[in-house]
Amino acid sequence: MNTNLFHSLAGKDICFKALSTNDAQEIHNYAGDEEVARFIGWNLMHTLAETREHIATMIKREEAGTHLYASIVLKSTQAVIGTAMMFNFNAKANHAEIGYVLHKEHWGKGYGTESVALMTDFALTVLKLHKVQAGVVDANLGSARILEKNGYELEGRLKDHYFIDGEYYDALLFGKILK
Repeated sequence: MNTNLFHSLAGKDICFKALSTNDAQEIHNYAGDEEVARFIGWNLMHTLAETREHIATMIKREEAGTHLYASIVLKSTQAVIGTAMMFNFNAKANHAEIGYVLHKEHWGKGYGTESVALMTDFALTVLKLHKVQAGVVDANLGSARILEKNGYELEGRLKDHYFIDGEYYDALLFGKILK
């Protein structure tokens, strides 16, 4: 997997860079926010030390070749505003899953849409995957809209798939196939 190329992806307003524990405080600013962490599948990071440990785990997964991770950087300020990821690679079926998280101050500004566009293009043109997919909590309407804007189609719904804060939520399964 071409990690160097993934870390160098750039769009109009954002670019990617390799994850680093040097960015732990910026990552903790969103990974430690209950509203942000609610639907992303990560445990809430209560301390900066927990965030550093989580970053180290992500870096180890990437080094093992099972995941790709990048910090999402706002070009205008060079601030780390989120994390982009590719995982669940299936060599036989030639597909992978994407995920993304942004600091809530940067929601609704197009950065999520741009991040997904960069990952999707990378997956389909560089990695030559047949399909890219993503799972979203049904209450996370913004995330579902990001995928739809990038040409992902709703392929299915898993009833009561997630249990978050004492409540069940459906999983929405999105996919985009190379055509």
